Amino acid sequence: MITKLSHVTIFVIDQEAAYDFYVNKLGFNVHTDAKMDGGFRWLTVTAPAQPDLEIALMPTSPGPMMDEATSAALQDLIRNGKLGAGVFDCDDCQRTYDELMSKGVEFTQPPTERFYGIEALLKDNSGNWFSMSQHKDGQ
Repeated sequence: MITKLSHVTIFVIDQEAAYDFYVNKLGFNVHTDAKMDGGFRWLTVTAPAQPDLEIALMPTSPGPMMDEATSAALQDLIRNGKLGAGVFDCDDCQRTYDELMSKGVEFTQPPTERFYGIEALLKDNSGNWFSMSQHKDGQ
């Protein structure tokens, strides 16, 4: 029986720059940062309030798991904002928006009232976009 999801992958253009973005701007914690066979870097981060869900920051460079054409296609999709990576929950969308803006995080939509709460849209430094949402009480 499957009991939970333990890892998700976000493809990134530059793994070192993604490390800086997710750790130093978004405030995520590094869970694993290890070199594996052939120099492959296994890099995972976790949200502070969700340490049991690891986000693998997966490079899009060509290698054993990805040929040149796939790498180029994936990088093009990411850079052009065609891949939405998920939803980040927050307690206070406006305060978090202000804090992240001061750190240079790019937003494509400021905090906006929605039927489910308040939502802002942000991009990581690769081009992946995320919803950042403050849910209405009780949701």
